This record gives sequence, C-alpha cells and structure tokens, in this order.
Amino acid sequence: MDDWRELNRRAWDERVPIHLSSEFYDNDSFRAGRCSLRDFELDEVGDVAGKLLLHLQCHFGQDTLSWARRGATVTGLDFSAPAIEAARDLARDCGLDAEFVVADVYDAVGALGGRQFDIVYTGLGAIVWLPDIERWAQVCASLVKPGGFLYFVEFHPIANVFYDDSLSVGFPYFEPEGNRWDDSGTYTDPDAPTEHNVTWQWTHPLGSVVSAVAATGLRIEFLHEWDHTLFARWPFLERREDRTYHLPPGVPSLPLMYSMKATKTASSEVGVVLGPQRRGDH
Repeated sequence: MDDWRELNRRAWDERVPIHLSSEFYDNDSFRAGRCSLRDFELDEVGDVAGKLLLHLQCHFGQDTLSWARRGATVTGLDFSAPAIEAARDLARDCGLDAEFVVADVYDAVGALGGRQFDIVYTGLGAIVWLPDIERWAQVCASLVKPGGFLYFVEFHPIANVFYDDSLSVGFPYFEPEGNRWDDSGTYTDPDAPTEHNVTWQWTHPLGSVVSAVAATGLRIEFLHEWDHTLFARWPFLERREDRTYHLPPGVPSLPLMYSMKATKTASSEVGVVLGPQRRGDH
C-alpha cells in the first residue's frame, strides 16, 4: 500500500469530469443558486458571515461555494488538480470569490502558509481515503484559530460493514490496515467506464475519530448521529424530495451520517503539523 496516495489521486482525477456532468451534483441548479449543504449543517455551524472558512478535501467546491454564498471568506483544498481547476471554474461561473489550493490534506498547514481559520470544515466521504486519523486530527486542529472550531460531517462508519445489497454484515468494523478495492465506475454513475479503479480506503471507527480530535486539545461540543444519507448506498433506500436517502418503513433505524463540532479555546495548545508523515508517525 505504499502507493495508496497516488492510486487514490488517479482515481479521483479521472472521475472529476464524470461528477461534473452528473445529475447527482446537478451543476446547472447549483449555478442557479442551489445550496449543496444539508439543513443540519447550516443549523449546527450557524452564521458564517465575515468568517474565514477552510474546506479540506473539497472536491470541485460545491459545498465550499455554498458557504461563500452565506457570507464566508472561503478557501478550498484538495489533492486533485482537475478538481481544483473545476472548482475555480465553478466559482467564476457563480460570480463568487474563493481561493482553491492543490495539496494533500496532510500537507495543508504548509500549503496554506501556516494560516489559521475561524472554521475548518470537512465534509462527507473524506476521511475514508486517509490512513492516519490521528495525524488528520492534528492537521485540522493546527488550522483552527483560537476561538474557532472544527466542524466535521461524515458518513457513519457502521454502514461500511454491510453488503451493498442487504443489511447482512460482510466487512469488519475494525480494520486498521485498510482495504484495497478495484471497482470501475463511481457513485454518481456505477456504469461509467473508468481506467484507474484501484483505490485504498479505511474505515475509522467513531471512537477513533472522536478520540483523535479530543487528543489535539480541541473541546468537543457535540457529536450527533443521523438516520439518513446522501446516496443510494443500498438499493432499497428511499429517496426524498430533499435529495436524502432513508431506510424504508419497517426497517430498524441505523446511523448513516454523523456530525461533530470541536472548538479551540485560547488556552489550547496544538502543535503545528507541517510535512507529510508515514502512517504510524505522530
């Protein structure tokens, strides 16, 4: 797995144009003013007007630019150069001011020149691509200003243990070494022809994520779990008008997403993380 980063980057680079033209992202309605953020995110983050907001692993920037529309001064960062190019184009199309930076998330502190932000936001489908959750948390904490906060929303790791066509357990919840996948297509179009199909992914248990963030010195304000998701993870999920997917009536509820807010007090001491490290180096 020494080449995990390059394999993942190639896969994401290839899928950017597929995502840009997909109904899932619906760029036409986004350009017309649609907000891509979830209602609970808007409620939990609150007023962002005049705030400096950093979006880590931003893909091509819809969520980043949605925060800009609500008044934040935004910076998006992603390791995929095609995604960042698309994000800049989308910002121009929407008439929005935004900065987009090509960099690996583990290198974010150095890539951003040591700047800190009122809000560090990282969204759905991000940390599954990262092997070292402790280092990720250190990077996030280093980027938060004193008095600012990390807001994190992610797909719930428990959903990763089930087969795609049923709710029978097929994969381990605790899998620190990660999993190598070789799958064509993408979540916006499973039948899309793709060449770069080998990726590495990691399931980070909820306790590992919370503990990693707490260990940085950030104060965890809340952890919320949500009973819906944003894509058809299983074929029997029901899509609602708000683009969310829910388990059908009669099926016991499961947590499918979660969100967390963690603040940096004036007395918090977080070491600055500047360069890349191997898994296990903290």
